[in-house]
Amino acid sequence: MPEEFKLLSPEEQQRAVLNRSMYMLLVGTTLVLVFSDPLVDCLDEIGDRTGIPDFYVAFVLAPIVTNGSEVMASYTFALKKTSASIVCSFEQLLGAAVMNNTYCVAIFMALIFAQDLYWAFTAETIAIVLIEIVMLAFAYKQTHTVLDGAMVLCLYPITMTIVALLTPLDRTLADDL
Repeated sequence: MPEEFKLLSPEEQQRAVLNRSMYMLLVGTTLVLVFSDPLVDCLDEIGDRTGIPDFYVAFVLAPIVTNGSEVMASYTFALKKTSASIVCSFEQLLGAAVMNNTYCVAIFMALIFAQDLYWAFTAETIAIVLIEIVMLAFAYKQTHTVLDGAMVLCLYPITMTIVALLTPLDRTLADDL
């Protein structure tokens, strides 16, 4: 409970917390609306100038840019080296991954269905879903080791490899349609 709310009655605390949360959501949404388009333009330009496909540029740089604060907060928790802080760190990162992947893919699929759009990113979607299934198995483990962490880090290049292998097949299927 924030210090400025501790002297309020429980009903006033609820109202104050709700008001502050609504305000913070509004500010956060505004920031996303202001900065997301320039970020996409920047990532697109990096891809154009380097000759690297936009997906790979975005796959590597976008999580660093958009989730850097969560990674730093999780790292700070992990530095305490207690079981509770490590669990908190892992849960925060897992929650961010679930939100970023599951929620965004669900939104894209809903938009494609609702607006009857053509979807040309089957390889990327398959890779994301496969990695989420693997991460689901890790999420249910009771104890995580350094080897588990190394294996999770390896999922990143594995995802890009899956996309690179499936993209030609995806393009072949698109040409047949």
